[in-house]
Amino acid sequence: MRQAKQHNAKVLKLYITKDDANKSRITPSHIKLDANGVEGDKFYAKDNNRAILISSIESYRLSQENGIELKEGALGENILIDINPYHLLPGDKISIGNVELEITQNCTLCKGLSALNPKLPKLLKNDRGIFAKISDNKQYTIKVGDSVSLIKTTE
Repeated sequence: MRQAKQHNAKVLKLYITKDDANKSRITPSHIKLDANGVEGDKFYAKDNNRAILISSIESYRLSQENGIELKEGALGENILIDINPYHLLPGDKISIGNVELEITQNCTLCKGLSALNPKLPKLLKNDRGIFAKISDNKQYTIKVGDSVSLIKTTE
C-alpha cells in the first residue's frame, strides 16, 4: 500500500446544519467532531459512514463556470476546503489540522441539489463532496484556516 500526500491546502469555511424547520446553517470558526460526526449538526450520530461531508471550492467554481451561482455552503458540506479531494477512494485519508479522517464514500446526489438548480445533479455527479469519518473514540476540533493534506493509500 503506497501513501502519497498533497499539502498546502486549508479549511475555508465550516458549517453546522441545525435540525429546525428552516434547516438553518451556522458558520462557526471551529467545529468539534468525534466518531458520530459533527457535534450540533442535525446528522450527528445518524450514520457513521456519512458523518462528515467535505466539499471543495472547486464544486462552486464548476457550478459558476456552468452558469449556476451557488452560495458557499449550499452543497450541505460541514467542511469547505481549497483543494479537490474527489479522486480519493474509500479507505484513503484526509488530514485536517490534528485530525485524520477516513474517506467512506462519494457524496450521493439528493433532491436538494435539484431544488437549487435542475442541472446540478448531473453537473456535480462526482464533484459534490466526499463523506468521511473518524475511526477512533476521541474528540477533535477543526478550525477555519487549518491545514489540509490528502493521503492516497489505495491503488
